[in-house]
Amino acid sequence: MMKLIYKPFGLGVGMLAGFLSSKVFEAVWGIFDGEEPPTATTRETSWGKVVGSAAVSGMVFSTVRAVVNRSGAKAFEHLTGAWPGEKAPGKSQAAEAVR
Repeated sequence: MMKLIYKPFGLGVGMLAGFLSSKVFEAVWGIFDGEEPPTATTRETSWGKVVGSAAVSGMVFSTVRAVVNRSGAKAFEHLTGAWPGEKAPGKSQAAEAVR
């Protein structure tokens, strides 16, 4: 039941994470380059900038999303007394496949 109640709360937290991650990415990219970050279809840029931009963007988005989602889950638990997700990580199917 609590997971269902958490859904709208989690959606709001997810939107906040998206907004924050774009702002953090712009700030981080500005440290490396004075130009706007290129996309894969930006003609007049190097492969290094395209790949670097994608790597930095992915790292920033994943990190900000994890921080914001974890904070949201902690806040939800504080308000309701119920943790909205799994209690412990499950077994890794990928790790089992390579053993």
